[in-house]
Amino acid sequence: MENFRKESDLLGELNVPAGAYYGVQTQRAIDNFKISGQLLSSYPDFIKGLAFVKKAAAKTNYELGLLEENLYFKIAEACDEIVAGKYHEQFPVDMIQGGAGTSINMNANEVIANIVLEKLGKNKGEYEFCSPNDHINLSQSTNDAYPTAIKMGLLHMNIGLVERLEKIVEAFRAKGKEFHDVIKMGRTQLQDAVPMTLGQEFEAYAATLEEDISKLNNNANLFVEVNMGATAIGTGLNAPVGYATLCAKNLAQITGFPVVSAPDLVEATPDTGSYVIYSSATKRLAVKLSKICNDLRLLSSGPRAGLFEINLPPMQPGSSIMPGKVNPVIPEVVNQVCFKVFGNDLTVTFAAEAGQLQLNVMEPVLSHAIMENINFLSNALDTLREKCVVGITANKEICLNMVKHSIGIVTALNPYIGYKKSTEIAKEALETGNSVYNLVLEKGVLSQEKLDEILDPKNMLKPHNK
Repeated sequence: MENFRKESDLLGELNVPAGAYYGVQTQRAIDNFKISGQLLSSYPDFIKGLAFVKKAAAKTNYELGLLEENLYFKIAEACDEIVAGKYHEQFPVDMIQGGAGTSINMNANEVIANIVLEKLGKNKGEYEFCSPNDHINLSQSTNDAYPTAIKMGLLHMNIGLVERLEKIVEAFRAKGKEFHDVIKMGRTQLQDAVPMTLGQEFEAYAATLEEDISKLNNNANLFVEVNMGATAIGTGLNAPVGYATLCAKNLAQITGFPVVSAPDLVEATPDTGSYVIYSSATKRLAVKLSKICNDLRLLSSGPRAGLFEINLPPMQPGSSIMPGKVNPVIPEVVNQVCFKVFGNDLTVTFAAEAGQLQLNVMEPVLSHAIMENINFLSNALDTLREKCVVGITANKEICLNMVKHSIGIVTALNPYIGYKKSTEIAKEALETGNSVYNLVLEKGVLSQEKLDEILDPKNMLKPHNK
């Protein structure tokens, strides 16, 4: 067994790949949890969150006299290397697992310990010189280190999501300016309503998505409250006096986030409220994004038998049997991402509710659902912006002709001839195919000069006096 080394734990000995920086408990997790196929190594911000927590813990232990200086510096150096992107392939455990995150916590402890051993000139697995439990996990348990690492990871992931959201808001706003003079019919319940501009429609998309920037940031701010130092259930057993406050202070200094120790650590240990409310913000964004994609598919429908008010960039042939067909594949895929987000939010709800007594053991699936949502939405926002929104063009003549032939413009006559007379004209126009414009003149209801002024589409785009 030259390619393996033997390590032992509570359950006995186990072979671990000789070159692996992880150890026996990580190996057990690899063997036990072949579930989602999505590994911790796929979530670099989560791995960085673990490294931030372990560095803050080591710094706190050193400052409180529990860890000797050389070992602290080596641990800090190892954590910095992980934050910089090294060793991420050494985190091979499945994101969904039993044990309330113990496997992920021990994966981090073992990797950091073996990096330190290497720096000390020792062999991997010589844990008497640097132990995953006695040194890397000192003054901690999974129940405070793991959720704190999740929160640090989510804070970083939120930054990336918001950056992508800001970019697509800018893209929609740019289209709003480009289409500012394209007159078209607005619709309610898929029926003609009143005129507007395509620019107003796209500016509304920008505005509705822009609202979610503050929602995501405000909800993510709840992650700065952590339970480090409360160890197993929040009572602080096995952590020295003052550890919780000092560790939060050190974590804030290391991460740049305004991390604070929770006021009630027993309450904070099983609490998953911050995850629930942040997940709701990702769902809210997905709801809005999906609605916009529905609109884009409708507005581009055709080209002969649909609305065809806009053109989406053609991305691929749309059929294996119908020549010339091009489908709105980018809005379609974003719709599907949004459906996935809806389901993950429900998973978060069930997982949060499933907490019992002093711990919520469902945090692995809960954190995975939120992180998956952030990754999916980030990719979807970039894809929609780059491959769809920036390349949208308007069919101005089609938009204008729909306005001219719409029954909906009769709404503008209400203030001048009354609802009853407007209804009569609209009904006759529908029955005869005659235009609203011609019927008003034929019946002598208004002069042509006045009618032209009222029904000028540009005069129907904003409030005005009679």
